[in-house]
Amino acid sequence: MAESHQLRCVGCSTGIAGRAAGADFRCTICGQLYEVVYPWSAPTSSPDGRLPNASALRWLWQERRSSNQAIDQSGVWRFRDLLPILDRPADAVTLREGNTPLYDLPRAAASLGLHFLLAKHQGMNPTGSFKDTGMTAALSVAAERGYQWVACASTGNTSAAMAAYAARAGLRSLVLIPEGKIAWGKLSQAMDYGALTVQVKTDFDGCVHLLAEIIRRLPIYLLNSVNPYRLEGQKTPAFELVEQLDWQVPEHLIVPGGNLANGAALGKGFREMVQLGLIPRSPRISVVQAEGANPLYRAMRENGGHELHPVAAETRASAIRIGNPASWRKSVAMLRETGGWCEQANEQEIALAKAEIGAEGIGCEPASAVTLAGLKKFVAQGKIGSEERVVLFLTGHTLKDPEYTIDYHRNTLLRPYELTAASEPELAHHEALRRSPIVLDADADALLRTLDRHMHEARPLSV
Repeated sequence: MAESHQLRCVGCSTGIAGRAAGADFRCTICGQLYEVVYPWSAPTSSPDGRLPNASALRWLWQERRSSNQAIDQSGVWRFRDLLPILDRPADAVTLREGNTPLYDLPRAAASLGLHFLLAKHQGMNPTGSFKDTGMTAALSVAAERGYQWVACASTGNTSAAMAAYAARAGLRSLVLIPEGKIAWGKLSQAMDYGALTVQVKTDFDGCVHLLAEIIRRLPIYLLNSVNPYRLEGQKTPAFELVEQLDWQVPEHLIVPGGNLANGAALGKGFREMVQLGLIPRSPRISVVQAEGANPLYRAMRENGGHELHPVAAETRASAIRIGNPASWRKSVAMLRETGGWCEQANEQEIALAKAEIGAEGIGCEPASAVTLAGLKKFVAQGKIGSEERVVLFLTGHTLKDPEYTIDYHRNTLLRPYELTAASEPELAHHEALRRSPIVLDADADALLRTLDRHMHEARPLSV
């Protein structure tokens, strides 16, 4: 039987069979990562290798939405025609991930002078982050290939997703996390789903190095984003997005930048839709990093992305606290292909953006808020005009890191030196957005006085 796909090195373009990849998913010739290619998606593919026509695919995917089968109710496997990575798709391990909402952000749009600003909220996945879309794909491959153990190094969301899907599949899971550098909401998920959770006295990159040694010694399937099957699942929100927009393509998509696989995956999804005639073009995809964990931003500014120097990552946006991102070359290629930009945001800018998204009634984890913080800069730089359609990619649920939110509203999150560069309007906006709990005696008159004071105060929600 012909192989449904191959793995191709993004560096030297060497192709191998899917099952021939080493435990670390690195090319044995040049050491770079692989991506999944199909007969119809390879650069040299001919029209004979194409899938059925675009109209047929759109109709099929819409029809599956009315099915009661778990695989059809998944926002990943509903598009399985474009990720034929399993011999038996019906055996996919799914928690009905995907199909996440697309929200408008009217207050943020008005403050920036934009007519069209939406948020694709991947925090509404089963374990609360975009990692579910990749995990259902890669873990399904692990299960089909007979692995009993799976593993990842994680800043939080990957561990939660892997543990949940491993539990669903009846597999054992190992999680390595940097000690004291993970939000408790995420750590609690990994424990609740039965993972063997090990806090290592190092940072995320140290956990990655340690895990690399373990998988060389034991038959454990690696589920970090170096695994190319993760990106096959993570490309599917691109399909969902244009489907939700009636197959119209926005001008801009802005994503957070941590380990940098996500933007690359979305870029791959848009590229494949263009190849198949589903859409006429890709959006410009831009990446925003935290200022304290900004190796891609530095690389793009200093040498055009030809070389990346790791940094000692430090940011409260824990999901993107990564100083040596594995998928940086894929991300650079995506930025070049789509004409995207790379920006950074400091701690107070992230905190303010997160509070603004919360004021829209949506909420997100801190790492997601870098997208809005970056958008403000793109607009200020004249890179995005008022008529252009912008979609922010929110990667995690607001309850992933409740301590961050509580500290913000109690005014204990940001240190004085982090506020020195904030403008007066930004400082005023912080003050207007904070809503610390008020402690009162059980007295109706006291409560009425408090209500009266708040009913008569203005609450500006935009700068």
